[in-house]
Amino acid sequence: MKKKANRLDAIKLIISNKEISCQEDLLKELMQEGFELTQATLSRDLKQLKVAKAASMNGKYVYVLPNDIMYKRNVDQSTSDMMMNNGFKSLQFSGNIAVIKTRPGYASSIAYDIDSRDFKDIIGTIAGDDTIMLVLREDVDQRIIRNFLSFIIPH
Repeated sequence: MKKKANRLDAIKLIISNKEISCQEDLLKELMQEGFELTQATLSRDLKQLKVAKAASMNGKYVYVLPNDIMYKRNVDQSTSDMMMNNGFKSLQFSGNIAVIKTRPGYASSIAYDIDSRDFKDIIGTIAGDDTIMLVLREDVDQRIIRNFLSFIIPH
């Protein structure tokens, strides 16, 4: 699963930082980052990430991430450099709710990783673009949640 999560992160970073207009170009970018996958796998990944196409400033149709109205292009950093940061920013608790703040575009894949572990003290997650809300079991110790999350979101 870790390999898939890394691949999804790479796809998000490439789409956020380059104008990619077709799967073939995205596959080439992923190959340069060391990911080998088929077009069918890429297509499933794009569907899972809810990637769409939208007109860029020059009228060319390019891939965009959901909730990414103005895409931020940063050509100074390679995708590998950006992937060193897993997107995690902060974790706060309020009663039986925890809120994780992430960099834009990271929340859904982190929430997916949390949900896929089926941890009994986390009832469920709701993810936006850069925020995840976790509903926790009543009276669960925050240290237990922090410890569990440290295996998913190393920081």
